[in-house]
Amino acid sequence: MNWERWGETIVGAIVVVVAGVFFAFAASHAGSTGPGGYELKARFQNVGSIAVGSDVRVSGVKVGVVREIRLDPQTYMAELTLTVADGVQIGADSTARIATDGLLGGAFIAIEPTGFDVLAPGSEIPNTQPAVDFLTLLASFTQNQGQSGAPNEASAP
Repeated sequence: MNWERWGETIVGAIVVVVAGVFFAFAASHAGSTGPGGYELKARFQNVGSIAVGSDVRVSGVKVGVVREIRLDPQTYMAELTLTVADGVQIGADSTARIATDGLLGGAFIAIEPTGFDVLAPGSEIPNTQPAVDFLTLLASFTQNQGQSGAPNEASAP
């Protein structure tokens, strides 16, 4: 018998088992905010590139994840279900806005806390700001520059 081949086979089997345990652990904890958490709702006119599993942050610190995104058939607004960690209390006058990590970064929900009254689990965040579409913003900026009222050199006598 060739003991080197058996050794390689055993090491390979151990690597496969460890990788399987790692992937099972990662799959079971994907999008987890830790133990517990409560749900809040938020409605947006435009969610941009927000997806299930996107971060929910307060002051730049991850406090939760986006659990569900659905279209409200009556208002045609996107309704997001957010899961927030148990120890984090969101004020009733807080604002949820869609932000990005730079121009090419991922999108997340930024909650700007205000007020003293706390939202109860299952409540809706009343103030929201939709995602900003940079291409539309740039197009309107360039269009406004062309209509600035300055005399055109080509039309000067």
